[in-house]
Amino acid sequence: MLLHLDLQLFSGEKTEKATPTKRREVRKKGQIAKSPEISSALTLLFSFACLMVWGRSFIEGCLNIYRHSFQEYLLWDLSISSTKMLFNQLLVDAVKITAPILAIVLIIAMAANLMQVGFMFNFSLLKVDFAKLNPIQGIKRLFSLRSLVELLKSILKITIVAIVLFIIIWKQKNEFLTLGEKNIWDAAGFVGSLILQMGIAASASLLILAVADYIYQKFSFEKKIRMSKQEIKDEYKKTEGDPVIKGKRRAIQRQIAMNQMIREVPKADVIITNPTHFAVAIRYDFNTMDAPIVIAKGQDYLAIKIKELAKNHKISIVENRPLARALYASVEIGETIPEELFNAVGEILAYVYYQEGRYKGMMT
Repeated sequence: MLLHLDLQLFSGEKTEKATPTKRREVRKKGQIAKSPEISSALTLLFSFACLMVWGRSFIEGCLNIYRHSFQEYLLWDLSISSTKMLFNQLLVDAVKITAPILAIVLIIAMAANLMQVGFMFNFSLLKVDFAKLNPIQGIKRLFSLRSLVELLKSILKITIVAIVLFIIIWKQKNEFLTLGEKNIWDAAGFVGSLILQMGIAASASLLILAVADYIYQKFSFEKKIRMSKQEIKDEYKKTEGDPVIKGKRRAIQRQIAMNQMIREVPKADVIITNPTHFAVAIRYDFNTMDAPIVIAKGQDYLAIKIKELAKNHKISIVENRPLARALYASVEIGETIPEELFNAVGEILAYVYYQEGRYKGMMT
């Protein structure tokens, strides 16, 4: 006979996906799948998009500050109060110009992080780790595979952005040749429009690279947190409890339940038996109960124990094999008997009450 053995239990090879418990633990340590490139690319893209939408008002605001500086501010008397007033006025004007763009950029940066990792705030990440100041470890990280991957990513980003910018500039080469023939406003408009095109194109290309980087980071993170089958087994023991201890706990619970059931046997009106394999204790109070209930039941050794208690407390024992089997199989402890067994149980209770002289008392 051949036995199948899972050798991964002995090799410790990490081939299994991380469990939710493992994911929560590494998240608490700040280990997450995240690409900082997405946040920077989206921030850059929306910055240029905002300049494209509010660029005219931004330029007009700067020109207003420039105009007021020469037409009004230079005419003020130099003093501490006038300097404070000038500083406050310039600060207010600068905030009015830049606030919409900065607010949108801040929202986009926060949204980019929330989309990747959700809400996470971990104070443990603010602690100083002196191990990171170790120069030997720093040199190892400098020449590690991760550093090589980051270097290749940087070279790829520079190359792709350079190609994109070259294509945009090359398409406008004729405009560059005639730039000297234009007035200052047309030339400034052309240069500003070209800068916006270059910025949006470069940002879009960086965003595509950032998405690819996030996929790589996700794959790398999942590979890093993989678990072996032995680790999953140990985690289950830790979180759910050792199966041996759980078995002992269930045994204790069964013993307590059995003791509670045994204490209810003396309250029974009759014990219906198999006669050797099953015993079911029935109780019925016609003043308070709508139907008889099963207060105890047992099989084999427990059935013998129930019958011994019944004899000690002078409780009637009636043999009815099919009824005992039916009650044991279909009725749980504390439940009323089903309707289809009313007549059979009622006949036995009537017989017992008659034998014990309680039947006349019930009739009166």
